[in-house]
Amino acid sequence: MRVFVPATSANLGPGYDCLGLAIGLRNETEVKKSKFMSISVKGEGASFLKTKTNNIFINIFNEKFQELTGEEGAYRFVFNNFIPISRGLGSSSAVIVSAIAAAYEAAGVKCDKASILNSALKYESHPDNITPAVYGGFCSAIVENKIVKKIHAKISRDLKAVVVIPDRTISTKKSRTTLSEMVSHKDAAYNTGRASLLTAALVTQNYDLLRDASKDKLHQTQRMGNMPVLFEVQKEAYYHGALMSTLSGSGSTFFNMAYRQDAKNLKFKLSKKFPKFRVEILDFDNDGLVIK
Repeated sequence: MRVFVPATSANLGPGYDCLGLAIGLRNETEVKKSKFMSISVKGEGASFLKTKTNNIFINIFNEKFQELTGEEGAYRFVFNNFIPISRGLGSSSAVIVSAIAAAYEAAGVKCDKASILNSALKYESHPDNITPAVYGGFCSAIVENKIVKKIHAKISRDLKAVVVIPDRTISTKKSRTTLSEMVSHKDAAYNTGRASLLTAALVTQNYDLLRDASKDKLHQTQRMGNMPVLFEVQKEAYYHGALMSTLSGSGSTFFNMAYRQDAKNLKFKLSKKFPKFRVEILDFDNDGLVIK
């Protein structure tokens, strides 16, 4: 089998741990029956010894496969990775989702996307990345009684993602330590309003509201302080036509949404201003998890 899972961008400004969308940059995992287990890693992470000696995918796959079958399977795994690691583009969620989906498929157990998503909560308690990884498009999601409740909407083909990927990472764990444990009623209300408006704007395709709707007071400024150049990235993106410009997850990638006709110029301006950073124009992924 081949399992495809897209990159994701979470939070989207005010939607802390609940909003996310899928981007057209996919990891592909090939799984074949074998006499013994073997691993091959291509692309992102290929040079990391840890991806072979303590592979998260293999650990989750083996655990789920044994749970489903009561047996230990022998497979050859080939990972074709295109999602940058530790850059705020959902690489961990892609691994979790693909491993669970592959285990169900290898076990011959039929499973819908909702079951795969809820199984993923065991390994990732926040639904903002795993939900669009499974369903694609834009997703607003919460966890209630260990079940993900979500709405899902496709993103127009008239839009493009323009992502700015810096040359260094920001640790999610470390970035969370910079956040305040307490927030004011005023800031909470500010984010509630904007997260609601952002959700409505993306679902109804009222994209001119995105710049105001994507503002945040809970986490983004604090996290961007770990890499101050990101404030300049956001400023430059808005100056050259971005509809919204937000930290992707906990960073270090910066996510920008633009109309299709504006995307090339936006990429050009950002590449010129930040020559050490990787800037990519990507489609949005409305399919999510795919198994072939």
